Amino acid sequence: MQELDRLRAMADPERAARDAARHKTGRETLGLAPADIETLAREWRERHDLDGRVALARALWDSDIHDARLLAARLLVQARMRPDDGAWQAILDWAPQIDGVEIGDAVMSAASRRLVADPARIEASEDWAGDGSPWLRRGALMATLPWAKMNNPKPADLAIRDRVLDWAAELAHDRHGAVRQAVQTWLRDLGRRDPDRVAAWQPAPRPEPEPEPDDQSL
Repeated sequence: MQELDRLRAMADPERAARDAARHKTGRETLGLAPADIETLAREWRERHDLDGRVALARALWDSDIHDARLLAARLLVQARMRPDDGAWQAILDWAPQIDGVEIGDAVMSAASRRLVADPARIEASEDWAGDGSPWLRRGALMATLPWAKMNNPKPADLAIRDRVLDWAAELAHDRHGAVRQAVQTWLRDLGRRDPDRVAAWQPAPRPEPEPEPDDQSL
């Protein structure tokens, strides 16, 4: 695959070693700089039609190379994409495979464009918010960030905003720090547009710790 050959030709072994140590997934990492990934994504988006872009993105993802997966997600970061069912299905297929913040946030950046294009897809994000994977729980919030950033939301947008704030209330005490960080990101971005709504928001009560077994139950 010539695109993978090009990625390998751009590899930076020293950066790759640092990146791999940070990600801790064991996945092959080439060490491409974010600017290089963005340049390639822009070039390949222009070169391929929509079906070709989705097919290339899937092939890059299936290579299981860290940088290629980032690039796969970037290929689908586009506001106007019609029809976009193929891109959305790719995102749904990738979501359960997310195993870290960097790839997860890249995929959810693409997902956010598809959610704005068709807000009915918010149901998928609600499923992610209750998923056993912390990366998907984080993803539910990252994918819906556009609703935190809207300056002039319509009634339907306000309903989605309230819905996500309900998820955030449940996730505010999540045991995984990346999820709690996503809650804070959502509230921070919303606070710049609607500080009163953030002031009125309350996290759900902190779950009670499970009691220690007494001697009789041992």
